[in-house]
Amino acid sequence: MTVLVQLDQSRVPERAPRAEELLALARDHTPDARQRLLLGVMALCDASPPDGQLSPILGEIFLSLARQAERDIRKALSMRLANADWAPAALVNVLALDEIEIAAPILTSSPVLRDEDLLRILVEASLDHQIAVARRPQLSGRVSDAVIDRGVPAVLAALATNRTAQISGEGFRRLVEHSRRVAALRGPLLRHPGLDQALAEQMYHWVGAALRESISARFQVDERKLNAAVYDAVDCVIRKDRDDIPEETPQREEMERRLVDKLKAAGQLKPAILIRAAREKRFSLVVHGLATLGGFTAAQVRQALRSPTPEAFYYACAAVGIDRAVFPTLLTEMRKLNRGLPGDQGEPVWQRGALSPASATRAFRALVTPDPLDQRIAV
Repeated sequence: MTVLVQLDQSRVPERAPRAEELLALARDHTPDARQRLLLGVMALCDASPPDGQLSPILGEIFLSLARQAERDIRKALSMRLANADWAPAALVNVLALDEIEIAAPILTSSPVLRDEDLLRILVEASLDHQIAVARRPQLSGRVSDAVIDRGVPAVLAALATNRTAQISGEGFRRLVEHSRRVAALRGPLLRHPGLDQALAEQMYHWVGAALRESISARFQVDERKLNAAVYDAVDCVIRKDRDDIPEETPQREEMERRLVDKLKAAGQLKPAILIRAAREKRFSLVVHGLATLGGFTAAQVRQALRSPTPEAFYYACAAVGIDRAVFPTLLTEMRKLNRGLPGDQGEPVWQRGALSPASATRAFRALVTPDPLDQRIAV
């Protein structure tokens, strides 16, 4: 049976009780005795913190209280014991696995927690507990490696903001590699004093324009050389995949155009088909599908795909309802099929925010040359 106790600070003993008195109270299970026991233990520890390990008797009393006490008392115990090097290890571990508001002071500060305890918390406890471990001051390299091994995005981001954590050079390399897929890692990593220039230049390949400026400013690197490295990397991917790309012939393009007409007639022409077509390396199907969905001509879409900036292509995609979060993936696939075009000049306009289809259509038409065929039809 759990006994609930409320902490009444007005009843704190004037003198620190003796261990025998506390032991007698521990055998009395009435609510009044429970409260007097808790207050007595706290008064004893405040008056004379134990030197080294706590006696087994007091250790048992603490653990008994923690198991029986209500939430507010467990929270008070956690705060009192957070910095105590004499706190019973069993009790500290019980509190560390309690709900996060109770566990947080222990996870943040307790000198009693060992690497083995923290590693167990990473496996057994909630996401909030794992984040608190990753933010723990002076976190060891062993625990940092475990955080990186697990690869949980929110926990990785917490580790990247921890300036006192021990992270090896290999650990930083793996964090940078994780930042390819975890955007929340990029900013903290670029501000971390442990990041070296080689890793920063590696990150330059996949971060946005604002972070590229931060890299250039912090490491005093040549943006033109880094941009060239990006293009070289893209070109390597293109050359590697070139043999797998179907040859674009007039016959193939006509076949894809007819397929688009059939899909439209059947009401099956959707933006998702364009993304699938790009992954299947069907360049002409993307061109004619995008043109048909947006009310553009194939020539206008091809012009956007030959541009030194992806802006016009983005507006065409936004006009037909392709989500801006999906656009970077589609852009990468199309560059593989189109010799690295559209290019990487200009700002990543898809990061500015959502755009209505009507606004995107107007922006696209303003950037591409009016097709003579459109003009003849208008007349």
